[in-house]
Order: sequence, then structure tokens, then C-alpha cells
Amino acid sequence: MSTQTLPEVDTRPEGTDTTGDDTPKMFHYVRKDKITESAVTGKMVVALCGEVFPVTRSPKPGSPVCPECKRIYQNLPGDE
Repeated sequence: MSTQTLPEVDTRPEGTDTTGDDTPKMFHYVRKDKITESAVTGKMVVALCGEVFPVTRSPKPGSPVCPECKRIYQNLPGDE
């Protein structure tokens, strides 16, 4: 089994798993450089947790965040 290192990941939450009214159930962390591309072209993005989806919504303060994405993001090395 091998370990992969993410290159300088700069992320922000993006939504997936929509409810019946098209409101995302939770938001995932996605590389910022992929968000605009996905929003414009519809190209799929890969969240830190591995979820694959097109960007369709932006989070609002207090929006629920994927617990796995949050755990991975908090364990990434920061700029110190």
C-alpha cells in the first residue's frame, strides 16, 4: 500500500449530496483552483474525502461540512 501526498492544497468547502429542494446536505473541501473550472465547465472535482461531483453551490456560514473532509483538512501541514 502506498501513501500519496497532496501538493499544496488550498481548499474551501463545496456542496454535494443535495436534498429534495436542491440544497446540499453537506459541503466538502475541494482545491480552490478546481472550483471555478468546475463551476464554469461542469467538470467533476474530487473532494479531500474522495467524493466526486460538479461544483453547483457555495457554502454559507454555518453550513454542515463533511466530517471526513474536515478531519483530513485539519491534519494537512499548514504554513508555519
